[in-house]
Amino acid sequence: MIQAIFFDFNGVIIDDEMLQMKAYQEAFTPYAVPLSEQQYLQALGMDDQMFVQTAFANAGVELTNEMKSAIAAVKQEVHRRLLTDDLPLFNGVKTFLKACSRHFSLGLVSMASLDEIGYIFERAGLSPFFSVVVSAEDVSVCKPAPDCYLKGLEKLNEKRLADGKKALAASECLAIEDSPPGIESARAAGLRTLGVTNTVSDSALRSAGAEVVTKDLADWTVDAVRKLFE
Repeated sequence: MIQAIFFDFNGVIIDDEMLQMKAYQEAFTPYAVPLSEQQYLQALGMDDQMFVQTAFANAGVELTNEMKSAIAAVKQEVHRRLLTDDLPLFNGVKTFLKACSRHFSLGLVSMASLDEIGYIFERAGLSPFFSVVVSAEDVSVCKPAPDCYLKGLEKLNEKRLADGKKALAASECLAIEDSPPGIESARAAGLRTLGVTNTVSDSALRSAGAEVVTKDLADWTVDAVRKLFE
């Protein structure tokens, strides 16, 4: 039976994948490094550092530490500028998070930076729903490696044991992801998987091993999780 749910962030909770791409495109402009939508989607699951290194390597452009710092600053500034209006949370996701937090332990497992996650959590009031957060700073390798989900389970079990609760097995946890690398990461760590077609197709998520695929989380309930993942 599912006892905990781990959510990916970009593409599952906040609808900002294309905003992320636009921010990178603007940050790359001074260096004449191209970034198409196809190239961006092929790099899902990477953290900012790996994404930038990969884009520059593919373009054959040398990347210095000074350039990395400048790109990171511009990317963050543009991303936040694009989020100046209402945050583009996916329809129904906050309601689903609130309901799930009453019945399951919730964790966030993302390759976004802790600063980016914290900024959106504060604006959207999401912090009370989550027991643990795993960000890019917590692991040295990106999805599809299982490290981030293993770290999430480790953090959650440390908290549960400190609260006098029993530790959970990976098979008692569900991961909700929008990308093939995310699904593969969760599966490699032993978690159950739910794919959401917010970013890629149903077939791409199923090919990565998603047990269940849905078009969005708006109609999902606690009972639906329990029924489908008994």
